[in-house]
Amino acid sequence: MENIAELIENGKALLGIEFGSTRIKAVLIDENHNPIASGDFVWENRLENGFWTYHQDEIWEGLQESYRNLKRDVADKYGVKLTKVAALGFSAMMHGYLAFGKEDELLVPFRTWRNSTTGEAAKELSELFAYNIPERWSISHLYQAILNNEEHVPNITFFTTLAGYIHWQLTGEKVIGVGDASGMFPIDPKTKSYDAVMLDKFAELIKNKGFDWSLPEILPEIRLAGESAGVLTEAGALLLDPTGELAAGAPIAPPEGDAGTGMVATNSVKQRTGNVSAGTSVFAMIVLEKELQNYYPEIDMVTTPDGSLVAMVHANNCTSDLNAWVGLCKEVLTTFGVDVSGDELYGTLYRKALSADADCGGLLSYGFLSGENIMKCEEGRPMFVRLPDSKFNLANFMRTHLYASFGALKVGMDLLLQKEQVSIDTIYGHGGIFKTKGVAQNFLAAAIDTPVSVMATAGEGGPWGMAVLAAYLVNKNEGESLEDYLASKVFADAKGESVDPNPEDVKGFAAYINRFKSAISAEQAAVADFK
Repeated sequence: MENIAELIENGKALLGIEFGSTRIKAVLIDENHNPIASGDFVWENRLENGFWTYHQDEIWEGLQESYRNLKRDVADKYGVKLTKVAALGFSAMMHGYLAFGKEDELLVPFRTWRNSTTGEAAKELSELFAYNIPERWSISHLYQAILNNEEHVPNITFFTTLAGYIHWQLTGEKVIGVGDASGMFPIDPKTKSYDAVMLDKFAELIKNKGFDWSLPEILPEIRLAGESAGVLTEAGALLLDPTGELAAGAPIAPPEGDAGTGMVATNSVKQRTGNVSAGTSVFAMIVLEKELQNYYPEIDMVTTPDGSLVAMVHANNCTSDLNAWVGLCKEVLTTFGVDVSGDELYGTLYRKALSADADCGGLLSYGFLSGENIMKCEEGRPMFVRLPDSKFNLANFMRTHLYASFGALKVGMDLLLQKEQVSIDTIYGHGGIFKTKGVAQNFLAAAIDTPVSVMATAGEGGPWGMAVLAAYLVNKNEGESLEDYLASKVFADAKGESVDPNPEDVKGFAAYINRFKSAISAEQAAVADFK
């Protein structure tokens, strides 16, 4: 404890802050990449004027509160003040749209990745580029605004992601990590920059619009992991810590998306590895040996934080509906005067699912709070369905909602594994759903018929991964790759647990997913008719 206190006082700790969909978390690590303190802030997106958004003031309130809670944790644990760090970095949910004008003003409210209002733009760009451009990508949001003749578009001088915005405000640098950039516009894996051919095609597409800007002029500049991306300015330090106690001048790593920090947090930046990050949304990142033969609307092509090609299967929905059902169980218990902790509640209900039928006994759930592109649902309608003779009990009920959390993901992953014959040695899982040992981990292994590992650090997730990227920025050796740094300095002695897919569960999940796919018309009908 004394050593850690001295390390913090000497400004040798490293800081990562990630803006997730429901929580902003700050993690402080030591020189050996061990988490030593944390702080967080809970927030939630809202649907306003047809768009999922967070208010601009909430971004800064959340940043400051998570850092304030981190400082409090440091003081409580070590009896010292946090006044300086060796390096830091910011990450956030990828994609979305933050557009700014010539006075650096936000032109329209932040449009998050969760919006599925860009279908026309995404379809047209995918056909133009012969490359999958998902609805949530930043370029889809921009082009849809162009198609809609939105008034703000001619006034754009810069647009970026949430992580890029925060980084810009704290450093003055309009830059972005290559992994986050790959969710804005396609990246050429050879040059590790925006694809020049596609930039030219886009320029030709909008040439008659008469805009004063070109796309390369308003996109942020790309930085690779380990490259300089600026320092914390005096104004930035005050924005992060309004008390004025935090010193300026610390190097800041390139801002990254939550997909990239998830890859770092699970040591899955090398070929034939991958990770599944499960939270409000769920995505699988598979580092490829070669480019895919075809392009699929269900699969994004993005990159690792150091620019390697990655196939990304992203589902908009994962645990939100599952959490709502657990919350209902909590309310029932509270009504009867029974008080249980969150960990006990989730752990008990999750473990109950282990005694269920492998195919969930004929039950079916669609946990779609928002639109789900993979399943061709424009909006969300959470729905639970059973046959009159289904085996309706608590175990099957819990398993069907856990299966449903990975349902859309499996549909996309089957394209990679079955159609493209992509080889994966192991998948690393991270996110709160994996905290209860041997449940979601086993079900994910069954869904993709691949071994799944969960490391001891998986609970730290993205903010820890961002802190590691900050450490890589200042502590790497000359010419040391991110892959080598992680293998030798971060995960050399890492502890974790791996499970192989259970053959019965593999068959059960296959039966469930056939039901999931064949009955999707009911979910689509609910979207159309249930208003």
